[in-house]
Amino acid sequence: MIQRQKGCNDIFGREAKVWKYVDTVIDAMMEKYNYTYIRTPIIEATELFHRGIGDTTDIVTKESYDFEDKGGRKITLRPEGTAGVVRSFIENKMYGDPNQPVKVYYNGTMYRYERPQSGRDRELTQFGMEVLGSDDPLSDAEVISLAVNIYKMLGLKEIKVNINSLGDTESRLRYREALIKYFKPHIHELCEDCQERLEKNPLRILDCKVDAENEILKRAPRTLEYLNDESRDRFEKVQDYLDIMQIPYEINPSIVRGLDYYNHTVFEIEAKVEGFGSNNVLGGGGRYNGLVQQLDGPETPCVGFACGLGRLVKALELEEVKLPIQEGIDLFLLYVNEEEKQYAAYLAQELRLAGFIVETEYTGRALKGQFKQADRLNARYTCVLNSEDLNNNEVKIKDNRTKEEEIISLDVLIYYLDEKLNTNADDEYDECHCQGDHDCHCEGGEHECHCEECECEKE
Repeated sequence: MIQRQKGCNDIFGREAKVWKYVDTVIDAMMEKYNYTYIRTPIIEATELFHRGIGDTTDIVTKESYDFEDKGGRKITLRPEGTAGVVRSFIENKMYGDPNQPVKVYYNGTMYRYERPQSGRDRELTQFGMEVLGSDDPLSDAEVISLAVNIYKMLGLKEIKVNINSLGDTESRLRYREALIKYFKPHIHELCEDCQERLEKNPLRILDCKVDAENEILKRAPRTLEYLNDESRDRFEKVQDYLDIMQIPYEINPSIVRGLDYYNHTVFEIEAKVEGFGSNNVLGGGGRYNGLVQQLDGPETPCVGFACGLGRLVKALELEEVKLPIQEGIDLFLLYVNEEEKQYAAYLAQELRLAGFIVETEYTGRALKGQFKQADRLNARYTCVLNSEDLNNNEVKIKDNRTKEEEIISLDVLIYYLDEKLNTNADDEYDECHCQGDHDCHCEGGEHECHCEECECEKE
């Protein structure tokens, strides 16, 4: 039996519905912030990632899927989304668009060759956003707020934002020299990768997974100590905007992010979810003002964010967030003979085009088996297509919750279902009128409130 590749997953059934719902929330929130969807190829020239992400990063040196195609071209399966977006920005001359900045988001598969473990797969789905063409600290704050609001919209409660600044080129060079001076006497106490990084890119030592708990790394100089006045002022403005937006955050000087193209603001967003493990980072990002120019485009300031959907879905599962996912169908059409089957095919088509979720029988089950299948599909209504009723332009319809049956005219079936389903929806999900941030839950026709100031229609 052929099996899926290690580190890759099949997503189906209810889990697939969760993923689709998350996608819907992301799309809706991106639209509110006026970000447009961008789709870039899964395969890109290997040079794009070596020049963009950096030759010293783990993604390039250890994790990228590189190969030669039949034409001898060096190709890489994309390990992250930003480099491809920047390549597209340059190639399609988006910098010439009068509508600046260019605000885009993506949602697609990435590939990294690493040891599969919880929350880290070889094939991963990642969504991200990029603002290209703005150096305003407000853009940094907006990207952070957008990410936070997506998580909150999905129902995650314990969200923590950690921010730091790497500063401009001058600040980074000063910090680089300080790190080299600090690490040199201790370099043989670190892993082989860190020893190689010392002269190439000492900031990468701070992001080492092997020596993460090493006291040498914990005592290393911090970026904020080497910011020049301009970089420090800029970082303070980002904080001011976050305060205005009422986005709580903590300054964490240990954050440097794992990619070479970052400068100025860098940030990570954590989920405080029990059972999520020590690595509870959902996503992160920052500013990368030099990347467009580095990839042969014009000088363009940029800022962005990315998050793995697998980790996000896992966080929702561990926090037991109840998502409003459609679990059943509106109507199941039952029949016995061929004439009734043909009418079932016709009626299912009409009702689906009218917006209802309709299913019928395809495997030759007897009527009793069809009723069982309707129950398995959690059908709200069942409709038995009886030849005699059809000749009278009527159908028998049953409410599977109340067990009530009615014979109605086919001419009003659409209106009947529309009224019944909408009325039931209103009954099941009463509106909650909370007068503040209280622990209230309105679900399934029941209201549970844990505050004294809440005024709800159901008690």
